[in-house]
Amino acid sequence: MVGNLAAFEYLTIVFAISILALCVAAYLARYVLKQGTGTDKMRGVADAIREGAEAFVKRQYTTIALLAIALAIIIFGAYTVAGKFDYAWHTGVAFLFGSACSAVAGIVGMWISVRTNIRSAAALKDSPSRGMEIALRGGAVSGLTIVALSLLGVSITYYLFGANPLETPFLIIGFAFGASFVALFAQLGGGIYTKAADVGADLVGKVEAGIPEDDPRNPAVIADLVGDNVGDCAGRGADLFESTAAENIGAMIIGVALYPAFGVNGILFPLVARAFGLLATIVGIFAVKGRDGEEPMKALNRGYYVTTILATLLFYVATMWMLNSVWLFYAGLVGIALSLAFVFLTQYYTEGKYRPVKSIAKASLTGPATNIITGFAVALECTALPVLAISAALILSFYFGEQALPNGGIYGTAIATMGMLATCAYILAMDTFGPIVDNAGGIVEMSGSPKKMREHAEALDAAGNTTKALTKGYAIGSAALAAFLLFSAYMDDVTKLRGVPFTTVNLANVSVFVGALLGAMLVFLFAALAIRAVSETAQYIIAEVRRQFKDKRVLLGTKKPDYAKCVDITTVGALKNMVLPGIVAIAFPVFVGFTLRYEAMAAFLMVGTIAGVLMALVLNNGGGAWDNAKKLIETGLYGGKGSDAHKAAVVGDTVGDPFKDTAGPSIHVLIKLLATVTLVLAPLFI
Repeated sequence: MVGNLAAFEYLTIVFAISILALCVAAYLARYVLKQGTGTDKMRGVADAIREGAEAFVKRQYTTIALLAIALAIIIFGAYTVAGKFDYAWHTGVAFLFGSACSAVAGIVGMWISVRTNIRSAAALKDSPSRGMEIALRGGAVSGLTIVALSLLGVSITYYLFGANPLETPFLIIGFAFGASFVALFAQLGGGIYTKAADVGADLVGKVEAGIPEDDPRNPAVIADLVGDNVGDCAGRGADLFESTAAENIGAMIIGVALYPAFGVNGILFPLVARAFGLLATIVGIFAVKGRDGEEPMKALNRGYYVTTILATLLFYVATMWMLNSVWLFYAGLVGIALSLAFVFLTQYYTEGKYRPVKSIAKASLTGPATNIITGFAVALECTALPVLAISAALILSFYFGEQALPNGGIYGTAIATMGMLATCAYILAMDTFGPIVDNAGGIVEMSGSPKKMREHAEALDAAGNTTKALTKGYAIGSAALAAFLLFSAYMDDVTKLRGVPFTTVNLANVSVFVGALLGAMLVFLFAALAIRAVSETAQYIIAEVRRQFKDKRVLLGTKKPDYAKCVDITTVGALKNMVLPGIVAIAFPVFVGFTLRYEAMAAFLMVGTIAGVLMALVLNNGGGAWDNAKKLIETGLYGGKGSDAHKAAVVGDTVGDPFKDTAGPSIHVLIKLLATVTLVLAPLFI
């Protein structure tokens, strides 16, 4: 029987579960902060990382806040001039609220990471499994908090604007746009910072000076460790916050079209289903118990499988209770299956035990050129299977939606997207686990800890590289499903505004074709600007490290390097170089919409999204494969560390760094930003 509670009761359920998740996150944070912090040397390194990360994030979010306020004024002014005052204040307020929530999400991810790293490192003295458990619980603080904040933000905005359930989802789009706006700059700035520092540290330290990774003699090593937090924690936290916000709101808009069949249930189902996913994640986190001698990924995967199984059961409960359709549950099951498929496909292309990474490692025997050629071939190849999986998921979920009710196909794809997001909080916990254990390894190395601790740290670091790659794959998969969902929401929005069905985009129309062409071009231009930003910032770091290495006492270890100088140079360079690609990503679709109008904008969105999904797959998986090829050689294959093959692999890894940690993740955000900006400004494109 379909649940027939009023909107307020459903929102109360979402509120209650979200608050519960925040309470669990607070408990986990308290647990982590009570753990030991190791030796004075370890604390010294950790303090330097924390201070650098907090200084960068403070300056970054000050810049983003100024940009967000300026854009909110522009949005309000544009709608006011157009005579749409109601849209002006609803969209402006929602935009600022979404921006603020997204900023908090990113800051929370960074805050817990820079405090968990030292505790995970200290625990490695007793047990590698203990270090893994602490790192995951630290990551879970981020995952639970970010998803709960997203649900609370959307729910509060809906409640405040919720006089008419058929109008409200269109009025709260500004929240998703604000989240996307902040996420784009957070991911860009953090990604530029982390990879510029990494490239500078690797090329001068490993290749030129021949010293190990995270060696305390390298002036860029603290900046590199800071980068893990501001890129993979703050940036990715804001990224997945805006993913859940934009995709929930897009699904709610699709639900409006089915109001005669489901009433308010169809509109609020995405929020309730996501809240149930939080419950599954809480159980999955506590199910992870490390066992000494066991590969860390086995323990992490165990928690993921527990989360997935429980999320599936709860998704069934939510679907039958609110929608009373087993066909729509099948559509959700398709999304859950797609998330699993992306986990396995990403592991295949980025883990060292499979053919793609092995082939790159083998190619390193003949130098950097063949390493790069083979790595790029793997990057291009890795688009095929994921696209087939996405295509099958869209067709199946559309079919199940059609079986549920006439014209329900689009809603079926929306339900599939909700299914894929069911495990989002656990995936985000695994993602934050990555930089935590990466930092833990750096702390152990730089503090001169015993060899046994370093070996334990290396095992966790390898697992962390895999979890970071998995999260990027998951983000691409959810973005691909959401792309169709958000495109459909745009079509529905235009239909509502025009009062005439808008169901066809005519590519034979020259302005529409040009719109499509420009959409694809923007993805390539944006990726180029993001990668170039890393190169320009890295050049500052390389010059500084070379300058410090001219003092032989630094290389001999008798003089402490000036770490703060490298941190400051990277901060200034990253903030300076993030502005241009960010402004281009926002201004260009606005220009297209105003000049070529709504149908060309639909083509721009459609083709830009398709190109973005493919480009993100190339950059993320290609970069991850290059990274793990290097790590595979470091295990002793083909001569191990210091060999010619290793030097070639370091070059390949350096090429892949801005791919996988700057341009690729930023394109996830770009895909959804294109959708949210078109949804927000659609009334001005008609």
